[in-house]
Amino acid sequence: QVQLVESGGGLVQTGDSLRLSCAASGLAFNTYHVGWFRQAPGKEREFVAALSRGGPTYYTTSVKGRFTISRDNAKMTVYLQMNSLKPEDTAVYYCAISTAALGTNLERTIVYDYWGQGTQVTVSS
Repeated sequence: QVQLVESGGGLVQTGDSLRLSCAASGLAFNTYHVGWFRQAPGKEREFVAALSRGGPTYYTTSVKGRFTISRDNAKMTVYLQMNSLKPEDTAVYYCAISTAALGTNLERTIVYDYWGQGTQVTVSS
């Protein structure tokens, strides 16, 4: 049984940093692409960052230079380091795992097979 468990969310002020973690179990973690998405109240879930099993990283424009996605295959964990947080970053953040082929567009929710339960990030102004 595949499980993804996020942690690390919280309430912070503008300019602060947070590191989200997503611990995976029940799968061969190193063979999967990993991604982070977020969903603000009243909005659709949107892509934040992805790390292909082949190595390349991808970020949505609004977080480039502020967020960093990384993975520790030995710990079966994916991280999202978030710096210089802004109120518009407030959302529930979800990690996800994809078995898609190399070269797949990892910005689409449909390519992900497994999702975590989400962790709330709130940035106050």
